[in-house]
Amino acid sequence: MISGERLIRILARKGFSVKRRAGSHVVLQKGEIVSSVPLHDELKKVTLKAILSQSGLEVDDLLR
Repeated sequence: MISGERLIRILARKGFSVKRRAGSHVVLQKGEIVSSVPLHDELKKVTLKAILSQSGLEVDDLLR
């Protein structure tokens, strides 16, 4: 599994920037695309897939 902080670092490398932090969630943006990532130690598969879908990325992008 992957943590929220690690996913944020990966999204930052893909061009996303942190816009704000609201409680235990970080909101990232790249152009018109906005995605919210929870700061959990381990993201559930469904949550990870939803974030990837929102951000236009695929699982293969995480593995690179």
